[in-house]
Amino acid sequence: MAKTQVVHIPTASPDKTPLSKAQNEFNRLTQKISELEIQLGDFRVSATSVHQRIRAEYIPLLRDYNEQRANLVRLFDRAYNRPETTKAERRKLADLIVDIAHDLIGQHGMEELKPILSSYDSVDFEPVTDEEDKLQAMKEKLSAQYGIEFDEQADVSTPEKLKAYVEAHLHNRQRSEQQEQQARADRPRSAKKQARDAKRQLEERNSTKAVRTMYMDLVKAFHPDREPDEAEKARKTAIMQHVTEAYEKNDLMALFRLQLEYNRIDQAHLERLAEDQLRYYNKILKQQADELSQELLRLQQELADMLGRPLTAVGSLQGLEFSFNNDVRALKRSVKEVKREVKELSNPAYLKGWLKLYGQ
Repeated sequence: MAKTQVVHIPTASPDKTPLSKAQNEFNRLTQKISELEIQLGDFRVSATSVHQRIRAEYIPLLRDYNEQRANLVRLFDRAYNRPETTKAERRKLADLIVDIAHDLIGQHGMEELKPILSSYDSVDFEPVTDEEDKLQAMKEKLSAQYGIEFDEQADVSTPEKLKAYVEAHLHNRQRSEQQEQQARADRPRSAKKQARDAKRQLEERNSTKAVRTMYMDLVKAFHPDREPDEAEKARKTAIMQHVTEAYEKNDLMALFRLQLEYNRIDQAHLERLAEDQLRYYNKILKQQADELSQELLRLQQELADMLGRPLTAVGSLQGLEFSFNNDVRALKRSVKEVKREVKELSNPAYLKGWLKLYGQ
């Protein structure tokens, strides 16, 4: 299927009647959908590349950086226990050990440092576990998705309890909404409201009918069951897969493209579409454009969360790549710097001089 095939009503020439408002809206929406599809495709490619580079470049560098910082903790621990180390030096070493080890254990899961940390940290440090991270993320997501404000007294300490709390909250909300809807339904409806409701229901039925008519035309042309030629049957089967997928997704643009691709309609046919039919099509196309915009925003937000950046930082693919390259270069410099520190501070005399200046 030609995904980039143009679907538009030909612009009127000087000797023809100008396009109507509905025709211009049809062209605007089909153009917007085509552009969003291209943006989504490009973003998915770039996001996949960034994911691959995170796994191949950034994560190994981060692992190396944290291991070198862990070496600093071990080095400071050995220095702390040397007989010649003064009280002032021990106090500084303890501060350094607690500060670095807290981060490595709590944020990066380096549990092997806990025995060292317990010797210096008077507080019983319990790092945030993956489960707690996931639970907090679930709470934030559910709160944003459903507008839930969690009661501080509520027990949501496990995913099961959190799920039960949310289900109960949504059930109570739904019951309240149903009661409100019933109360509104029991009230006499005005003639204007009844007319609006009837018009809306008619438009919904007509929109569904418009899409189904297009779908059935394609089904009649390409249904493979009665095709005797095996090669042609295989071709029609493949076409019908695209047709069915588009219909199930209510993808009006895809159905238009299929009709154009397989000569079921032509551009002149689009020009002859009746105004009421165009109105139904435009309503579906607007919904499709909105869904594509939301999908693009969702993917951008996912990548922004992964990189720990604001959403605006991933809006530009070129800017995203530039920013990621800067992060990799900065982390490489940090790895090189901490390796140098481990090497230099391994010399007891150098460490004493360094501690003398530390904190000043």
